[in-house]
Amino acid sequence: MKLIASLLFPLLAWISSFTEPAPSPVAAADPDWTKQVGAKTTPTSKTIFAAGKYGALADGKTLNTQAIQKAIDAAAKKGGIVTFAPGQYLTGSIFLKKGVTLQLDKGVTLLGSQDLKDYPEIPSRIAGIEMTWPAALINILDQDNVAITGTGTIDGQGKPFWDKYWAMRKEYDPKGLRWIVDYDAKRPRTLLVANSSNITLKNITLQRAGFWTVHVLYSKNVTADGLIVRNNIGGHGPSTDGIDIDSSSYVLVENCDIDCNDDNFCLKAGRDWDGLRVNRPTEYILIQNCVAGAGAGLFTCGSETSGGIRHVIARGLKAKGTKLGIRIKSALTRGGIVEDIVVDDIEMDGVGTAILMTMNWNAAYSYSSLPAGYTLETLPAHWKAMLNKVEPAEKGVPHYRDVHISNVRVRNAKTAVSAEGQPNSLLENMSLDNITMTSETAGGVNYGTGWSVKNVNITAQDQEPIAIQNSAGMKF
Repeated sequence: MKLIASLLFPLLAWISSFTEPAPSPVAAADPDWTKQVGAKTTPTSKTIFAAGKYGALADGKTLNTQAIQKAIDAAAKKGGIVTFAPGQYLTGSIFLKKGVTLQLDKGVTLLGSQDLKDYPEIPSRIAGIEMTWPAALINILDQDNVAITGTGTIDGQGKPFWDKYWAMRKEYDPKGLRWIVDYDAKRPRTLLVANSSNITLKNITLQRAGFWTVHVLYSKNVTADGLIVRNNIGGHGPSTDGIDIDSSSYVLVENCDIDCNDDNFCLKAGRDWDGLRVNRPTEYILIQNCVAGAGAGLFTCGSETSGGIRHVIARGLKAKGTKLGIRIKSALTRGGIVEDIVVDDIEMDGVGTAILMTMNWNAAYSYSSLPAGYTLETLPAHWKAMLNKVEPAEKGVPHYRDVHISNVRVRNAKTAVSAEGQPNSLLENMSLDNITMTSETAGGVNYGTGWSVKNVNITAQDQEPIAIQNSAGMKF
């Protein structure tokens, strides 16, 4: 019997090898850097510092800035958790410190003051330019090991700042000053993490931002997990980006749900002469399992690209009704290289353009030109920074290469693909793999080289194929 078994079992194994399904192909392993993203430490102290004991009143009317800051400062001495009883707490800028957790439980709302004087000006960077700017509502500046947690709400109450911006646009645009109005219309961000490390932002809701919602600047090892952003409540908040990662590294963004009025998830690295001077990249970024509703871009690189954007994975993202899906944008004065970008497992429904790449974005905003009647010497410092020319001009030309987009499903887009390089800066070594789209038009590619296109199926209502120009060896 042992002899029969020794012969029979190998025979049965050989037969079964023809009947059992082949193993699924193994997905490519994540690069090693993905193990290093996100906060490495979180505050451990469980000591409670109740803001109410320091004078904070939950009536939605009393300005609690000093009371809340006292609670934070007390918690910072030994580490601790700042808590709030349910209610609404009006406040101006507050500043978190090392070892502190700001815990906003369900039923707790921090209301941002609608008076700009409650946001002291600090050195910062806005839309790629270093300048003084109002502090955010909540600030983590030059700190390590800080957390903001809970299912409560931070409400920027931003409508007066939105109205201010639109009024200034009406004044500035006819004067040829569209390029500077965003910098003159000082509006507070909701949450700023700057020059900091090991920062955790988890599960809070942020709404009605006066300007950008979450700005991660010059920082590393930051986690944003489970954030909900709602910036179109009670109006149409201009430039209310969701999460902006700006010249920062090793950042993890996951499980977030953003509805805003500009870029939903955005990577930035400086603008023009000033950005090239600073020359700090955004790198080692993982964005996964997130959702975008209203907004200008599901996943955006730029338009501030001067310091370079590289080593990025964005995956498991969904967009419904977002203006644009995957986009890389810059301008011919920005410079910088966008490279090693992996975008995978994306779903979009009802977007404008599903995949967009441009190096000449929004000319009225992107290019600074001083109209007649102004004297350069008397201008504010940030105007001068914006007007500084990039020399030689070639240094201002951005470059995009090694962008890999795969496993994308798009329904009801207006345009499937719009990708345009420049004669002196081709779109290099892009790959599109396993992509299915339905759209009004297929779009086009101009000035591309070394593209790999596999299993791409675009069904356009006008039945026209993708228009290929100035690009050799490319076929859809």
